[in-house]
Amino acid sequence: MACKCGAYYYTLNAKTSFDRDSMKTRKFLFRNVSAIRMFTNGFFRCKWRSVVGNRRILSMDAREKSRSTILESSKDKRVPIFVMMPVDTFVVDASGSPRIRKVKALTISLKALKLAGVHGIGVEVWWGIVERFSPFDYNWSLYEELFKLIADSGLKLHVALSFHSNIHSSNGKGGVSLPLWILEIGDVNKDIYYRDQHGFSNNDYLTLGVDQVPLLSGRTALQCYENFMLSFVNKFESFLGSVIEEISIGLGPSGELRYPAHPFGDGRWKFPGIGEFQCYDKYMMEDLKMAACREGKPQWGDRGPQNAGCYNSLPSGVPFFEEGQESFLSDYGRFFLEWYSGRLICHADAILAKAAKILKKYQENEQTSVLLVAKIGGIYWWYQTLSHPAELTAGYYNTALRDGYDPVVSVLSRHGAALHIPCLEMMDSDTPPTYLCSPEGLLKQIRSVSKKRIINLIGRNTTERLDKTGLGKIHSNCYNSQSEVVRSFTYFRMNDSIFRVENWNNFVPFVRMMSTDL
Repeated sequence: MACKCGAYYYTLNAKTSFDRDSMKTRKFLFRNVSAIRMFTNGFFRCKWRSVVGNRRILSMDAREKSRSTILESSKDKRVPIFVMMPVDTFVVDASGSPRIRKVKALTISLKALKLAGVHGIGVEVWWGIVERFSPFDYNWSLYEELFKLIADSGLKLHVALSFHSNIHSSNGKGGVSLPLWILEIGDVNKDIYYRDQHGFSNNDYLTLGVDQVPLLSGRTALQCYENFMLSFVNKFESFLGSVIEEISIGLGPSGELRYPAHPFGDGRWKFPGIGEFQCYDKYMMEDLKMAACREGKPQWGDRGPQNAGCYNSLPSGVPFFEEGQESFLSDYGRFFLEWYSGRLICHADAILAKAAKILKKYQENEQTSVLLVAKIGGIYWWYQTLSHPAELTAGYYNTALRDGYDPVVSVLSRHGAALHIPCLEMMDSDTPPTYLCSPEGLLKQIRSVSKKRIINLIGRNTTERLDKTGLGKIHSNCYNSQSEVVRSFTYFRMNDSIFRVENWNNFVPFVRMMSTDL
């Protein structure tokens, strides 16, 4: 299927731009930059209007322009805290039906968080729970019970519509699969899931290759997501804007817009491996072949890069991520990465367009305003290299020579969505220097492009931090003097440790400090 959104067409029609700040801080990486041939004869027609100078900037449509006057200055705002529900909130009983675990203990925890000053609770609304047994058979009873429990505690809701599974990432604490009827289809046709170059896949998320292929009991994946969102809004309309304040739309593994290039739950990958490209299901390969034929290079569509190492490779010695003739800087490398990242952007564009249409009336009414949210991953290791290999395999075409987050943020801006950014608790000094990590650099880059595109940011932590230093870093990042204050912060996540005396004595002052107008 050819991509209809055009999101990956624009970048090859403008000269490669350099991040000036990155050049200043990483001059040692650019010894051969002057010899790099700029790729100007793009192979796709630009759908979005072009730009000024040598910057690849997508034109803002009327909605984006008007949004610049809608987003008020947030320098004096408080930052509401949402706490994400425990990973083992739900358990499957003997009959195979999910239920809420330890309701009494949960009720006490909710009341304690409310007293501490927490604004709301983050809840994953799992596709694999609601439409569990058969297509169109939506059972919302579990969430009716949970939402009432939260609302009765005086707390608001950040809802994460979750089209992924957390079976492989739940650390043995249960987990929720995709709907059982989807798994039955996958047992017959494993190409509905992402595949790596070895043919391995897992059933955590449907490949974007089936977004527009009616393989799921007569529906495409996009139709399944749209039907689910419509059913949710119809069921909980009375909660929208009053109790439900933010709705995050799942776009990939862990709900994040990315490929499952670093599958930490099934033993294939461990930190700080560069990961592997995930384009080998037959539907994505068919799309790659068509893209290669349009480019006049049909041989480029036979497979992904064959010199890109494996999951646990380090960048050094991996030709595709270095500076040779067969690297990411080659004509083929640029073609593949444009296609690979572009398909991900098209995926986000299609889902967010449907979500924005469904939520339009709630976004326009100030009294029932609901914030549409999209998450991206925090791929911060090898960030200080030229190629940013871990980001490339995840689908972010971000290198020292190219801003890969601008096209992502542009899509969010067009649909009025906020960006859920990670790593707010992290410092570069916390990471092993050998792995050239920079969570702070990544965050700075994302904040910069988000400011340019005029979108709201909401924050979250990537690792659990309940010490004063970690919580202090979150506070300083939320109230960054160089950019807008984040709209809200989601703490991952509620568990026993948060209520331990030594941690609680740090967490409560942190919440109250974040909840105070500056």
